[in-house]
Amino acid sequence: MRLTKTVVVRVLLGLVLVVVLVLALVWIFQRRLIYLPDTTPVPARPEDVRLRTADGLELGAWFIEPAQTPRATVLIANGNGGNRAGRAPLAAKLAQAGLAVLAFDYRGYGGNPGDPDEAGLALDVRAAYRFLVEDRRVPPERIIFYGESLGCAVVAELALEHPPAGLLLRSPFVDLAAVGAEIYPYLPVRLLLRDRFPVRDEVARLRVPTVVVLGGRDSVVPPAQSREVAAAASARLVEVPDADHNDPALLEGPELLDAVLSLVPR
Repeated sequence: MRLTKTVVVRVLLGLVLVVVLVLALVWIFQRRLIYLPDTTPVPARPEDVRLRTADGLELGAWFIEPAQTPRATVLIANGNGGNRAGRAPLAAKLAQAGLAVLAFDYRGYGGNPGDPDEAGLALDVRAAYRFLVEDRRVPPERIIFYGESLGCAVVAELALEHPPAGLLLRSPFVDLAAVGAEIYPYLPVRLLLRDRFPVRDEVARLRVPTVVVLGGRDSVVPPAQSREVAAAASARLVEVPDADHNDPALLEGPELLDAVLSLVPR
């Protein structure tokens, strides 16, 4: 059966419309694919504190102190999923090692108001930093920034403005488009993304002690991207060979804890 020119044109137009519709939907709803919050309010704990952002939001957080005078204070910036309750085991182990810990939830996470985006997360982490240096009087030279996956971008950007004593990047990506292209190879991710999170370019401008921890079998952030970030930052690289992105070894394992402790200022 021979297709007429009119039918061919209609088919092509239909395909173009479908593609345009798909791209439009991705553009509109892309942040629902990037940010995967657990919106459940985190149960109350004695360590509960509240953070106030520059745009007027109140965020839930924990400030956990060790039994003795803290050797340093760790500011934890979470990845794109869950809420701070999932970081409780890490915070407990850091406190046992003599470190104070501030674990907080971004806007839209853990019962917090607001919707997450790149600019909003930058405001959120600055609220956490202000809480430490202004409310708790922690000297900036005794603060370690800890970023987990997406949180690597959050603390790297903060470090450009407020250099910490040390920077721990766990499973960092080159930039959001680079890791998005791995997950959605059929989409023009770099053209569509609103939020950029250029981790590699930002850490290349830093001059602070940095450690990059990665899993050799990471199925979310390709290990090659984390190695590229480490090279750009002139960082010490700690590779956990058999660990995937959310395996316990990368959430609270001994190699991770040792990496954090290696950044404690003398």
